[in-house]
Formats: sequence, C-alpha cells, structure tokens
Amino acid sequence: MSGSPSRTSAAPHPHLPSGPSILSPTSPRGQRTIRRFQSAQTLSALHSLAHPRHQPPQPRAGPPLHRDFPNSPPAAQPSPAPIQSVLRGRTRSNSDAAVASVSAGGPSPRRVAMARKIISPGVAGERKPTLDMLLRTGPPGGDLAAGIKELRYSILADGVLSDSDGMSSLRIYIWLILLAAPPLSTDVYLGLVHRGPSPAYAKIRNDTFRTLATDPLFRRRVSEASLIRMLNAVAWKLHDAKEILLAASQVESPELPGFSLSQRRLTLTSTTSSEAGGSSPGTYVQGMNVLAAPFLYAARSEAEAFAAFHVFLTRECPGYVRGAMNGVHRGLSLVDNVLALVDPKLSAHLLARGMPAEIYAFASVLTLCACTPPLPEVLHLWDFLFAYGAHLNVLCIVAQLVMIRDAILASQSPMKILRAFPPLQAAKVKAMAISFLRKIPDGLYQEIVLHAK
Repeated sequence: MSGSPSRTSAAPHPHLPSGPSILSPTSPRGQRTIRRFQSAQTLSALHSLAHPRHQPPQPRAGPPLHRDFPNSPPAAQPSPAPIQSVLRGRTRSNSDAAVASVSAGGPSPRRVAMARKIISPGVAGERKPTLDMLLRTGPPGGDLAAGIKELRYSILADGVLSDSDGMSSLRIYIWLILLAAPPLSTDVYLGLVHRGPSPAYAKIRNDTFRTLATDPLFRRRVSEASLIRMLNAVAWKLHDAKEILLAASQVESPELPGFSLSQRRLTLTSTTSSEAGGSSPGTYVQGMNVLAAPFLYAARSEAEAFAAFHVFLTRECPGYVRGAMNGVHRGLSLVDNVLALVDPKLSAHLLARGMPAEIYAFASVLTLCACTPPLPEVLHLWDFLFAYGAHLNVLCIVAQLVMIRDAILASQSPMKILRAFPPLQAAKVKAMAISFLRKIPDGLYQEIVLHAK
C-alpha cells in the first residue's frame, strides 16, 4: 500500500542497528535484544561513563565488603533512559560481557563472598591465600613453616570445602602434607599388591566384608577388593619392617649357644622392643580396616590412600597396632582421666555403674571416631586431627560424652546409650575439645600427646 511506510524508505534510527526488526520475539536477534533490555539495569553505569556531564556517577552495586554505614545515602535507582546508549556501545550478549562493564557495575555477590572468605577474622583487608591457592602455588615466599601454619589455621577457621557426601578434591593432598608423607611411586604400591597374600591376609579377609557395612556412601565408592589390596600392602610393609629390624638385631647380638633359631628370634625381638621403648613396627590388628576406610574414601587412588595410611600408622599411632595395642589402652585410661577432670559428676556416674572407657570407647580410640557415622563428619573431624595432632582424639571422645551427659545421667543403664554413640557432629566436637585444653595440666597433656607412640 502506498500509505504504509516501506522498510526501505524509513530512515534507520541513529542508535539501533539496521536489518530486521529487533523487537520481534521470534527471531534470535530479537531474543538477544530482549536480554539486553533486561540487563540494562545492571549495565546502566556504561551510560554514566559515556555521558559524565549529564548524569552523576552511579554508586557501586552490590553489598559493601566489610560493613554497611547507616549514614550513607541510598543508592540512586537507575533509569531506563540509557538503553539506547547501552545498545550502541554494546553488541554482545550479557554472558560474554567485558571485564570493564562488570567492574563498573560493582562486584558480583560471588566475588564479594569469596573476598569475605579469604579475609582473616579480625584482620580486615588482609588477603589470605585459600587452600586451593596454597596447594597449587606453595607457601608465600617459600616459607614452609609459615605455609603449614596457614594451612592449619585455614582448616580450623573455615574447614575443607566439600560436597554433601564429604568429597573434596583437595582433602587427600592436605592430609598428605599434614602427615609429611613423602612422594610414593605407584609402581611401589603395585609391587606390594603383586606379591600376593601377606601373612595377615586371612585376618584381613575376615574383617573387610563388615567394614562400615551400614554406610551407603562408603559402600558405593569403595569396594571390598580395594580395601583388601590396600590393607594387604600395608601388612607387607609392616612385615618387611619387622624382618629388617630382626635382621639388624641378629647382626648386632652374638649367637646364644644352646638356643634354637626360634628361641633366639623370640629373645631378640622381646629385648629390642623393651629397650627401644616399643619401637616394633607392629602388625595387622582387628579394627585397622575401619581406620583405613576414610583414607580410601577421601583419596583419588589406592596409591594415595596407601601412602597416607602407612605414614599415619607408623608415625602418628604405631602404639595402636603394636603387640597388645598398648597405645589404645593408654588412650582409654586417658579418656577416663580427662572426663574426671572436665565433668566429675558424669565420670562418677559412669564409674559407679562399672563403665570405664574400656567398656564403651575402645573402637572410638582405635579408629579415631571413624566408627561413628556419618562419614562426611568423620572426614571433617580428621581434617582437624591431622592438622593439630591425632592425640586430640582423646578430647574429642570426651566431648561426645559431655554433649549427651543429660541423657547419660538420666539413665540407669548408660550402656544402652553408649553402645552406639549418637551421630557425630564434627564442628561441635572440635569446639568443645578445644575448650577442654585450658583445663588440662601440662603433665596430663604430655601423656595425651605420647600415648599412641
């Protein structure tokens, strides 16, 4: 029709691109334009940059980093006027916005949250390296002591970030660092696996099938075959260490006339253990399967779990797997002593009913509370124990008792409650265990530190 304006006769708008109608919601170009109109509020700061004389600069969007000031004027509401200038100066969608455009509109909530997380409490504005950055780049300035200290503080203050199943890509590497585990070639682990059944293989097979049998997270991620392989490899390492120690003792000691080889071995082994203060490398004991479970669950490979678990056994708690497990029994005695110190009434109530820690806390001491579900809470507790010492598990067991003291005191049969501890709450247990430290005298604390050695 002659009265209708034709597409070719109309002059293009000075601020809008030429071509098909941008307001058509059915075309891809129209959809992108609608998104531009919707994002105009966020990008209105571009208009103030392009027209500094006509409009005062917009305040930064987003919450302030530290605190809100009550006397600050309210932020000006952006107007839809700069839409054309936004379209003229911006030709890309909001998903690939330039850095200058985002920074002009203020920091995103995600960046603000990240900034708040890396600021040390009480030290405003001082940036601290995150766990991921600390592991990737190493300690600032190459100071290992300061780096370990920062790593421990980050674990205590913020914990190790993980999902609802307790999985974290950083946790096993944090454990390896805190345990000072040396690098281990995978071929070394494979060599131990290929040696076949160890002398403790029958005991291992008798225990592995019931390891955390009621925990669906563990059963879904860790197979029994994986657990058997790792425990068998650790048993070989302990066996080899014992053979090396025995060979060294035979070289240093003269032959005893009139004694058979087996009698000489028994004499030399018992003499070496007593003189060295129980320095025997130990052997496989029942319950070691539960102690190994969190390592396999957190690790990304069996070799990593093996490296961490073997170092943990031989350095942190060799007394738990040596001989008659004297380290475990010393830990149980310390649980009674600490409980009597921090909660005399609860301690007297349990002892009056013939319930020392030997009755109800043996598994908790031996496995560092790994026997108490849920497994994600165990991992968080272990982060704390590896950072500040596995000996603090004694205080964590006492903390669990104090948390349910009312139920224990009200019961005439506390064993019904303590037969299975309530679900673990790592954050509360850690906080209460730390609060006990100031009540413990130096002599008793020294016993706690050394009880598992």
